[in-house]
Amino acid sequence: MEGENTPTLLARSRHASVRSLERYARPGVDAVADHVAARDPLRRGGRGRA
Repeated sequence: MEGENTPTLLARSRHASVRSLERYARPGVDAVADHVAARDPLRRGGRGRA
């Protein structure tokens, strides 16, 4: 369920807490790198600390 937000994942998986959902969340190295890159203010053209 790539790109889903936490409340949606909790509802669809029927977990009561993020802690219980954590057990099954295993993002790959590429997914983590993509997530970080998408939120990097320097890559988005924003003004981040250099």
